[in-house]
Amino acid sequence: MPVARTALTDAYTRLSEVLPGLGVTELAAADEVPSGGGWVTAASLAAGGTELAAFLAWDEAQVLRDYGQRARPDVIASFGLHRYAWPACLLITVPWFLHRRVPRHPAAHVSYDRTAAGLPLGRMAVRAASFACLPGDPAAALPGARVVADEEALRAEVRAAVAEHLEPVLAGFGPRMRRRGRALWGMATDEVVEGLWYVAHLLGEQERARHELELLLPGATRPYVGKAAFRELKGPDGAPLHTRDRASCCMFYTLRPEDTCATCPRTCDADRVDKLLAAAG
Repeated sequence: MPVARTALTDAYTRLSEVLPGLGVTELAAADEVPSGGGWVTAASLAAGGTELAAFLAWDEAQVLRDYGQRARPDVIASFGLHRYAWPACLLITVPWFLHRRVPRHPAAHVSYDRTAAGLPLGRMAVRAASFACLPGDPAAALPGARVVADEEALRAEVRAAVAEHLEPVLAGFGPRMRRRGRALWGMATDEVVEGLWYVAHLLGEQERARHELELLLPGATRPYVGKAAFRELKGPDGAPLHTRDRASCCMFYTLRPEDTCATCPRTCDADRVDKLLAAAG
C-alpha cells in the first residue's frame, strides 16, 4: 500500500521504533481501507457478524494451543476485544502524547491484520478523518487540522476520538462478552491507560505518562469509567513501585487463576509487589 506522510507520521514511526511488533500504515484519502487476506475492518467487527466470529476463532485456537483447554465464549470475546482495542487506542493516544496532535479515526477508517509475519501485535491501516492540535503547531496549516484552545480542550479531543472509534466496536463485541455499558467502558478505560503507559515505559517517559493520563482521565469523564487510578506501593527496600487499579478484569483468571496481572482487581498488594519485582528483575 502507498505510504502517505501526514501530521501523524512521525508519531507512528516512533511508535514502530519502540514497539516493532506493531506496524502502522497511513492511507491516503483515496485509498480503500484493506479487507480480506488477513485484514479485518473495524467496521466489520462493529457489525458483530461473521467477520467478528472469524476474528474470535483466532483467539479460540490460540487459547487451545497455548493452554490446552477451551475458554468460555465470553472470555474469548474479552481477549479478542483487548487485542484489538489496545493497539487501536495507541493510534490516538501516541500522537497526542508525543506531538499534541489528536487524530479522528472512525471505525470505517481503520483495518487490522494480526496475521502479518514478524509482527506479533499485528499491523493497522488508518486513514485519519481530521486531527486536532494546539495554537502554534506548524501542522495547524495542514488539511484536516482543527485548532483547539488549550491542553484541556485537547484532552477532551482525545476522549472524544477514542469514544468515537470504540463505541461501535464495543457494541459489536458486547453481546458476545455478556457485558454492557459500564463494564465495556471500564475495559476501554483500561486500554487507553495501560496501552500508553506501556509505550511510555519503552520511551523512558513513564512518569510523564502517569501525569498526563491522570489529567486525561481524572474521573467523571463519561463514558469512561473511573480514573487513571495510579498508585504507589513500597518494595522490601522501601523503593516505590507503581501500579494502578484496573476498572475491569481481562478474565485471564478463568484459565490460570494463580497468574493474574499486577493491576488486576483480583491481585492483592502483597502479590502485586512480588509481580512487580519479578518483572523488574
